[in-house]
Amino acid sequence: MRILFALPGLHRYDRGAEIAFISIATELAKVGDDVTLIGSGPRRTAQYRYLRVRSVGRTHFESFPSFPVLRNEYAYEELTFIPGLFFTYRPQNYDVTLTCSYPFTNWMLRRPVLNGIRPPHVFVTQNGDWPAYAKKSEYRLFGCEGLICTNPNFYERNSTKWKSCIIPNGADIGRFYPGTASRQAFGLPDDRLIVLMVSALISAKRIDVGIEAVSRISDAYLVVAGDGPLREALDAKASRMLPGRFTRLTVKSDQMPELYRSADIFLHLSKDEPFGNVFVEAMASGLPIVGHDTARLRWIVGDDEFLTDTDDPADIARKIKFARDSAFGRQGPRVARAATFSWTKIAEMYRTFLQEIVVANSSRRKVD
Repeated sequence: MRILFALPGLHRYDRGAEIAFISIATELAKVGDDVTLIGSGPRRTAQYRYLRVRSVGRTHFESFPSFPVLRNEYAYEELTFIPGLFFTYRPQNYDVTLTCSYPFTNWMLRRPVLNGIRPPHVFVTQNGDWPAYAKKSEYRLFGCEGLICTNPNFYERNSTKWKSCIIPNGADIGRFYPGTASRQAFGLPDDRLIVLMVSALISAKRIDVGIEAVSRISDAYLVVAGDGPLREALDAKASRMLPGRFTRLTVKSDQMPELYRSADIFLHLSKDEPFGNVFVEAMASGLPIVGHDTARLRWIVGDDEFLTDTDDPADIARKIKFARDSAFGRQGPRVARAATFSWTKIAEMYRTFLQEIVVANSSRRKVD
């Protein structure tokens, strides 16, 4: 198949959606598919074809106003990506297209073309499924020929309207595994309980609650790997509540496995995560997981992790202590569970669904 992935952040950010698309594209290219990625980051050696177009980075727009269509810095960034995508994207060169970005990239990939023919489009719910079911404002204009749902909740909500399937995210099991800590490489102390959060610094990730929880554990040290508009506010809160016990850093993707191996506990407090690659990376690294107790998270990590109602920082602190005292004998089953989410297996699921979409649309590739 000739497959196109388009996303502004490709090769520019090492975050969940970008990592997922690059990992899946790499696996598809390995088995012989003709895979192209269009993004705004620099070119680098890869097994797929990469086309770079210009865009203005999301950090430039963090203080911009929010209103329908341009609701956050990601939407502003996406808007600046569209002119380059328009001139680079050639519908006739692909059998199927994918994105997880809405509205502008989705609209561009499904735009009318002169000959009335374009490839079917598959939308992936990496960042949420609201474009697929919401009926207000710009969401009324959403469309796709296939919907990849990253969890069962999204599938249940959308499968009657869109041709859908459930495909989770994954991790590179060859890179993420238990091993020797390298705390000095990250400036971390050897004599503390290292609690790791890997997250964008936005309100939905609730880093501030993590700071409050860890502050209640005298020997704990909080490490936050990520960036975002709340960086200054979170740094200020940590300096008050965790003096000398907090590090915020940004880490390149090739350093992430080493960072996981340098931690004792993985903490993630988002209540509504579409999937969360970080959970699989943490499991593959053998780390106990403390997170918000939902059926969706249990679907990923199982019933043996340390999940709780994370509205109470004191209860989060108790779970962290419990994980420290009792979790380490579970490393083997945790790693084995993570292996079921390898990118190789995830890419096989993508390939099967994309083939179904291409075949189903081969005789009617007219714009709706």
